[in-house]
Amino acid sequence: MSLETVVEDVRDEARARAEELRGEGERRAEEIISEAEADAEEIKETREQAVEEQIAEEREQALSSAKLSAKQERLEARRDVLEQVHERFETAVATIEGERREGLTRSLLENAAEEFGNEDVEVYGREEDEELLTDLLSEYEGWSFAGTEDCLGGVIVESEQSRVRVNNTFDSVLAAVWDEELKRISERLFEE
Repeated sequence: MSLETVVEDVRDEARARAEELRGEGERRAEEIISEAEADAEEIKETREQAVEEQIAEEREQALSSAKLSAKQERLEARRDVLEQVHERFETAVATIEGERREGLTRSLLENAAEEFGNEDVEVYGREEDEELLTDLLSEYEGWSFAGTEDCLGGVIVESEQSRVRVNNTFDSVLAAVWDEELKRISERLFEE
């Protein structure tokens, strides 16, 4: 299963949840607007002609407030959905196993190796990946597994000699992709 397939599955689930939340938000917005309109009409009927201008102003304020409240609820619902999508995406990335995990980890190590040349390097990774990392590091002279890091996977590589630290964790890749794709993800989830 490719990362893109996982992303699409997560997006599909999030779209369905987003649609449900959007419907709830719109229904609530309609209720708020309805209540505000009913209140405004009641005020209008109980006042004399002299205060009609004031009633219209109060009604407009109530409608604006209701619309603002509905908009805030929709934004909160969107934020919740995006957070759920992000959490599911993290879970999907963290649970990548086998050859796929090895290939991704190898690629992140190779990418980091470009920064260090012949230096002695310490590599940190997820506790569950220690055996995998130890096997992969046997291909690099002067590279050693130095300890665990709280991450979804991947590596953090550093060298005392050059004082360089490369964060090639799944977390950093996910964060970069999330930042780059957030607008597109949001547009697809909340098509307007």
